Amino acid sequence: MHRNHLLQLLQDYAARHPDEQPVVARIGDFVRAHADCFERSCPPGHVTGSAWLVSADGQRVLLTHHRKLERWLQPGGHADGDSRIERVALREAEEESGLPGLSLPEVSIFDVDVHRIPARGPEPAHDHLDIRFVVRAGADERYRVSEESHDLAWVPVAELLAEDVEPSIRRMAEKWLARASGNGAQGVQSPEQ
Repeated sequence: MHRNHLLQLLQDYAARHPDEQPVVARIGDFVRAHADCFERSCPPGHVTGSAWLVSADGQRVLLTHHRKLERWLQPGGHADGDSRIERVALREAEEESGLPGLSLPEVSIFDVDVHRIPARGPEPAHDHLDIRFVVRAGADERYRVSEESHDLAWVPVAELLAEDVEPSIRRMAEKWLARASGNGAQGVQSPEQ
């Protein structure tokens, strides 16, 4: 079954984040119930892939001011049939940032989120079941703003702890900083190690 890979990643994530079991169960149930969950044509919603795109030193994250949603968010988008959702996250990060040399340091979920996308034109409101992965930038941090964004910006991760920050962005910043502090001397420079 093409959905097994994602279901295994979700199981691993739930073991690391038992406090997020309700949202993980919701996504897992959706994936099992909809063979077309990776297609944007799936009526109630679909699985999307996003990137927590960190600078090479791990101190900053690249956010996009999303053109349609008018909010600062992480790069990400539709799977369009690709069940390897980590590949989707990397592809979307590359397309939306124009950054060369991006890498996916590990194939494990960093964060999950389910959010409602409002109706636009003929497209009805639907859910995005967003699966997020850490993507690391290389030495060249000169980005290119794509047609999907108003702007891009490198933002220090610590600044994303503010109350007025999108809740899921704040949650990822908290996870990143906690992960970094758990590495002692490694700091935020290399949270994967």
